[in-house]
Amino acid sequence: MGSNALSQEDIDALFQSQAAAGSVGRAVAQKYDFRRSDRIPKEQIRALRAVHDTFARGLASSLSAYLRTYVNVNLISVEQLSFREFTTCLPSPTCVAIMRVRPFDGSAILELNPALAFPMIEMLLGGGKMKSLVVQREMTLIEQQILDSLLVIILQNLSMSWQSVATVDFTVQGHETEPGLLNVIPPNEAIVSIATEIQLADTSGMMNIGIPSSTVKLLRQKFDQQWPARRTTPTEDETRRTLDCVGGGMLNLDARIEGSAVRFGDLLELCEGDILQFEQKSSDPVSLLLNGIPKYRGKIMLSGGRKAVSIEERTQSH
Repeated sequence: MGSNALSQEDIDALFQSQAAAGSVGRAVAQKYDFRRSDRIPKEQIRALRAVHDTFARGLASSLSAYLRTYVNVNLISVEQLSFREFTTCLPSPTCVAIMRVRPFDGSAILELNPALAFPMIEMLLGGGKMKSLVVQREMTLIEQQILDSLLVIILQNLSMSWQSVATVDFTVQGHETEPGLLNVIPPNEAIVSIATEIQLADTSGMMNIGIPSSTVKLLRQKFDQQWPARRTTPTEDETRRTLDCVGGGMLNLDARIEGSAVRFGDLLELCEGDILQFEQKSSDPVSLLLNGIPKYRGKIMLSGGRKAVSIEERTQSH
């Protein structure tokens, strides 16, 4: 008996193993952010990615011709963020263009990193191929005016890319250098953030575009027409899991005998012992209804001393 007794260490180890086993498979609750209830569908995000893939290719050609050097533009990401999250990710100071989005009543944001903006200005001023410049200052008025010529080209390409969805015109409405001072969009409003990398000569930098989700939602029907949602056939494993989930559900099954018309006066005179004759013969099939919907037809029979129905066919009309 003494050799089978558990020590305190054995007891502690036993409780710890049971606690660990109980935690396996336990669902982890995640906080729901009610501020993001206006998120747009994934299909629309994929459509936006297709639009801005086209934009990246067209912009690379336009900038290469304008700057007279090879320019490569790559789409990095298309995601949904709050406007506060979007502005927090931007450097300070930076080059921000506030865009008017016609014909919609709203604004969007285009940000060009200083690591990219200043080398572009140098090239426009005849500086040739410039190495990456580390500039930590705000842009002067003259530099901003020079950069505006580039912004016109960028926004023209952006508007042309959106033509595949709808007629949308992006134009510069204003400028800002401090992302934290932008107030054209409420901080908690959801936006679609499009991050693009631009490479030219020996330098590269990011260009970020923020479009309010409310504006994108107005074009949902246009997106659905241009890029219809892809329907996929479920796999055998998915079908099996679905059947396992619904297999225990209960349905009402009724067998219905087709009756005949009866006068309301005759109905009022019915009494116990009266016989009602149906148009349906005893050999005719009856309808079987699942939750009130005709699904099968069969014949009435006896089984184990009880009335039963033998299934003969599935109703084709449902």
